[in-house]
Amino acid sequence: MLAIIGGSGFARLAGLANTRREVVRTPYGDPSCALTHGDFDGRPIVFLARHGYGHTIAPHEINYRANVWALRQVGVTQVVAVATAGGIRADCVAGSLVVPDQIVDYTWGRGHTFFEGVEQPVTHVDFTWPYDAALRRQLIEAAQRCGEAVIDGAVYGCTQGPRLETAAEIARLARDGCDLVGMTGMPEAALAREAHLAYASLCVIANQAAGLGASSAAISMPDIHAVLEATMGRVRTVLAEVARA
Repeated sequence: MLAIIGGSGFARLAGLANTRREVVRTPYGDPSCALTHGDFDGRPIVFLARHGYGHTIAPHEINYRANVWALRQVGVTQVVAVATAGGIRADCVAGSLVVPDQIVDYTWGRGHTFFEGVEQPVTHVDFTWPYDAALRRQLIEAAQRCGEAVIDGAVYGCTQGPRLETAAEIARLARDGCDLVGMTGMPEAALAREAHLAYASLCVIANQAAGLGASSAAISMPDIHAVLEATMGRVRTVLAEVARA
């Protein structure tokens, strides 16, 4: 079963039919919201709004463990995570769709593993390639069939939030090899790997990162909202094609 996790600007999935909501309890507390089951272009899927349906949960306050655990508990095997990001690499301009292939994690203090506590064995999970290769390919090929341009491959730098980064921090991320920056990619991807869920991300570039191009002096929140409003329909088109496939 496919699950879609919606991020900023994507708290609801238009076109989801025969919907029902399910409240799932987990050993890690409550997920961001009830899971929404429904038919998306004829395929049963599960939708989860990462920040809650009212977009009230900040990136560092999301219960990532509960979200991933809940999805696995209801039988999900594949997860496509939609996320907004700032562009660092020159071709990652506002409005671009990116399917990243690597992560650098700068977060701290988040519940980042299921394997902790005195009753848990020490468990090391391979994370060399943090995104599932087959699901990434499905996303890219779905976009191509829809005529939507996507950037294949990028390094996602995950910062703590909720504030945006300084220009100096973005310069550091660029030196570290990051191509885009967001706040929710970790520990979500690592937890999905621990839970044996195929996981891939579809990132929407909402703005150039701090200190770059149009964001050289400041980042405009109205401009970000305008980009997301203009882009999320394209995201839905790609996701519908993934579901059909």
